[in-house]
Amino acid sequence: MSILIDKNTKVLTQGMTGNTGSFHTNQALAYFGTQMVGGTHPKRGGEMWKADNGRELPIFATVAEGKAKTGATASVVYVPPAGAAAAIEEAIDAEIPLIVCITEGVPVLDMVRVKAKLVKSKSRLIGPNCPGLITANECKIGIMPGSIFKKGSVGIVSRSGTLTYEAVFQTTQAGLGQTTAVGIGGDPVKGTEFIDVLEMFLADEETKSIIMIGEIGGSAEEDAAQFLKDEAKKGRKKPMVGFIAGRTAPKGRTMGHAGAIVSGGKGGAEDKIEAMQSAGISVSPSPARLGATMSELVA
Repeated sequence: MSILIDKNTKVLTQGMTGNTGSFHTNQALAYFGTQMVGGTHPKRGGEMWKADNGRELPIFATVAEGKAKTGATASVVYVPPAGAAAAIEEAIDAEIPLIVCITEGVPVLDMVRVKAKLVKSKSRLIGPNCPGLITANECKIGIMPGSIFKKGSVGIVSRSGTLTYEAVFQTTQAGLGQTTAVGIGGDPVKGTEFIDVLEMFLADEETKSIIMIGEIGGSAEEDAAQFLKDEAKKGRKKPMVGFIAGRTAPKGRTMGHAGAIVSGGKGGAEDKIEAMQSAGISVSPSPARLGATMSELVA
């Protein structure tokens, strides 16, 4: 098993004809034959896009048309910030089950509107401002480097794109490998939170252990810790390693991601570390020790 995506996932690229969309569509096609089935562009419907491997994919005028003609079950958004929310909304209207938005800098008010629409929809959004997700040896959606992945037993969920890669690389080097790695993004308003992904990992039989990488700001990590405590009381628990990025940020300052705002008594690194530890998570002393901490935990 895996979560969210597998070898049967069919993906449309929204923004495939741009440089970023073209590059990462090619990268996805090269990763164990990820099923990229087409792309969208409102003015280029009916044209064909040629991949580096010579394969041609159809371009559709709308997401709804692309879904109807290809059976797409996911879309990935490589659209500039000003149009990203509209692209997500188009995918929601087309009832695409999984939407992944890589775009950084989407206006917060746009995402507030998108979030309200998601609640009433049949779609799940990963992102925005995220690296996407990979189910090892099966499917790649987004910008994660596929070469560092290895099929295995660790589920990874992270707010930090760079540390997602670090956790993947280290668990590969440790011989543990991954089931699925999900970068949920660091913006204050996003489609999927830690709890959503943790619920899926706890239910997935192939995921034997979990790494959760948080950041300063907000309360998502504290909320996740409480969720894990509640689930543990029901007998649902797996070995977990955690890490919080941005430990040196001063209170009251915005650091890095738009969501990284620390206020007194909440959102700081120490608050989050304490919450993780109280939920039974082994907190790594540094990002360089994520793999080692997990290896020691499951030995």
